[in-house]
Amino acid sequence: MNCGQICERLEEASPKSFAESWDNVGLLCGRPEKEVHRIYIAVDATGEVIEDAIAKHADMLITHHPLIFKPLKQVEGTHFVGNRVLALAEHGIAYYAMHTNFDVMGMADAVADELALRDRKVLSVTYEDDISKEGIGRVGALPRQMTLRECAEYVKSKCNVDYVKVFGKPDTAIIMAAVSPGSGKDMVDDAIRHGADVLITGDIDHHTGLDALEQDLAIIDAGHYGLEKVFVPYMVEYIKRNIPGCECITAPEQNPFWIV
Repeated sequence: MNCGQICERLEEASPKSFAESWDNVGLLCGRPEKEVHRIYIAVDATGEVIEDAIAKHADMLITHHPLIFKPLKQVEGTHFVGNRVLALAEHGIAYYAMHTNFDVMGMADAVADELALRDRKVLSVTYEDDISKEGIGRVGALPRQMTLRECAEYVKSKCNVDYVKVFGKPDTAIIMAAVSPGSGKDMVDDAIRHGADVLITGDIDHHTGLDALEQDLAIIDAGHYGLEKVFVPYMVEYIKRNIPGCECITAPEQNPFWIV
């Protein structure tokens, strides 16, 4: 199967039309006619990921976050983004990014599935037609009522993260949960509007956490990478089912930072 055909299969699941206007998704580097037999999947197109994709003779790299985000006026080797783009091009690796289109059509439900949220709804609607409403995040009921401490342990276990950061009193009763994988500070108002007891997300700063608590919304911050790493196994399964004949290679699961 060639790169263009694979792009079509990817866009059947997460159409580019669902991406935010400021985003940059789709085939960002490479030729549609390139034959693809080995696909490397990662959350980010870091230098280390690209080196590994080259070493493992990948024909195509698929990531969640786009490598090319801000406009590039030059693509040259002294710039850290340009250097990675050149490495991909020099080794004939096609590069495809699935960002906010996957957030809408894939990511949110994948994390909500991990947490077994019931009777879920879209947290923040970004697309609406006569048939459906789609958007960022999901909100629904947890499998049972929990304390905030129990819910934090539940998220830590189900999402397979080493730690979570929690805003709120440990014994607070929690049943309705909003989930917004990635950076969710802008989802606080939506979570409150839906009557959520807790927002499960990443990248929550001091003031956002305190302001949420003042409005009776607890926060469980499982990390930007901690929730979005589900992209990798999700895409492996999708490719196995829908793109036969392509081998999948995955980046090692690794948080991009460590804590002393």
